[in-house]
Amino acid sequence: MTTPEFVTLQVQDGIGTIRLDRPKMNAIDEQLHREVRAAASEASENGDVRAVVIYGGERVFAAGADIKAMSQLDGTGMVAWGRELQDSFRTVARIPKPVIAAITGYALGGGYELALCADFRVLGAGARIGQPEILLGVIPGAGGTQRLARLVGPAKAKDLVFTGRHVGAEEALEIGLADAVVPDDEVYSTALAMAARFAAGPPLALAAAKKAIDEGLDGTLDAGLDLESRLFAELFDTEDQKTGMRSFLESGPGKATFTGR
Repeated sequence: MTTPEFVTLQVQDGIGTIRLDRPKMNAIDEQLHREVRAAASEASENGDVRAVVIYGGERVFAAGADIKAMSQLDGTGMVAWGRELQDSFRTVARIPKPVIAAITGYALGGGYELALCADFRVLGAGARIGQPEILLGVIPGAGGTQRLARLVGPAKAKDLVFTGRHVGAEEALEIGLADAVVPDDEVYSTALAMAARFAAGPPLALAAAKKAIDEGLDGTLDAGLDLESRLFAELFDTEDQKTGMRSFLESGPGKATFTGR
């Protein structure tokens, strides 16, 4: 396997950091998103990873897709390119562990679409996010019309997509595009602290909860309730369920140590 050039997975204390580092602005080209896909797959499969942080560094998360590369494609070429990009981002969204995007600087276009694949988004006070594709005569093509609408509702999503405007951190927090806003130099440490809390939890139950919520939103309420009921019952065949309930009865809540079995 080729050594990744722009994306690494760094694992410490149960937390895997998917680190983007493509100078100068982490523009998303084919190589970068394929390396993101590989890192996400590794994070999913690595039992030492209990939670994940996606981080672009101190200056920028990802300023968007590589427009120079995209501008050379016609519709036929973009079908294949777009499918591959969607597959990469879908792999991130399907990591069966809590995922936090740690956003400094710009997260625009494909950069914010990548952040939308996370479960939570921590923004620096100086961050700017948005879906400016309309200003180029196109629309978001890596989840921006779908994940964004599911996150904040269709009206707010249309405002952002139709105008292509940039959104500051405080407004992002107010309308649900961000889950926390902190000083720029505390973004990564805050995301790590959030991830550490999840990393101490029961991995199988967290994976089941994520699956129930994410997949339940894609169907009817009855289908979602059936999925929840099945996943709930399956957890009663795990060691973590036995450990958690025994610990609760003997010592009260929040004292169990989970193994992921």
